[in-house]
Amino acid sequence: VQLQASGGGLVQVGGSLRLSCAASGRRTFSDNVMGWFRQAPGREREFVAAVSWNGSTTRYGDSVKGRFSILRDNAKNAVYLQMNNLKNEDTAVYSCAADRFLRGSIWTADFGYWGQGTQVTVSS
Repeated sequence: VQLQASGGGLVQVGGSLRLSCAASGRRTFSDNVMGWFRQAPGREREFVAAVSWNGSTTRYGDSVKGRFSILRDNAKNAVYLQMNNLKNEDTAVYSCAADRFLRGSIWTADFGYWGQGTQVTVSS
C-alpha cells in the first residue's frame, strides 16, 4: 500500500487546515486502522490521531484533543485530518500510516505502512 499525504501549508495561529491521505495501487486500506503522526525538527515522531477501519472509533494524542478530528471515507479510499485552532507547536511534517493487519484494534494497531509526509507550518 502506498500512501500520500497532502494539504499542508503555511497557516497563522488559530487557523485551520485539512490534510488528506490517499492510497495508490491496487490495494485499498478500507479494512485497516489508519493513523496520523507528526514529527518536528529535533523531536521524535508523535502520535496524532487514529480511526478504526469502519470509522466508528477514533483516538487522539493529548496535545490535539478537542482541536483535531480524524475521519475516513472508504468509498474514496481516503483519510482526513481536520486541524482547527492551530498553534505554533503544531508545526511539523505530518504523515499518514496504515495498520499492518486487517480489521485490527485501534488501540493496538501496528502501523507498518507509511507514506510521504506533508509540511504544516504555523506562524504567529
